Amino acid sequence: MNPTRKRRLIVVLLVVAAATVAVGLGVFALQQNMNYLFTPSQVQSGAASSHKTFRLGGMVKAGSIQRSKTSLLATFTVVDADGAMPVEYTGILPDLFRDNQSVIATGHMDNAHFVATEVLAKHDETYMPKELKDAMAKAHKDKPMPEGSDAGGSP
Repeated sequence: MNPTRKRRLIVVLLVVAAATVAVGLGVFALQQNMNYLFTPSQVQSGAASSHKTFRLGGMVKAGSIQRSKTSLLATFTVVDADGAMPVEYTGILPDLFRDNQSVIATGHMDNAHFVATEVLAKHDETYMPKELKDAMAKAHKDKPMPEGSDAGGSP
């Protein structure tokens, strides 16, 4: 093989290798930023055990909200048709946060309870986030969704 072709082959191989490394690093970085949504029953069944950070979605159990008198710590229970998960959150809760409301909390598991870093509440009485509705429907295929649930994003 003559020297010019050998240099061109080496350059092409180096460019292909660099592109492969760049794509691999990009995919790895995107995987680290993904947040998966689980319902309490899915978390209890172990579906979320491989994820360090994930989103927990469901309804706030009536009477479960407890607020600390000395700090911003709030504890409450998120439920779905088959499971319940205690949640601990330190911070200011959304204005629409209350009993029997849909909620999505981002955080991680700590022993048997969920430690939330962010809590989002639904914005009106008929809205249910599509991801939450789909996740709850997947977890409970034989149980119908509540009347008035809207999968769309209309206000």
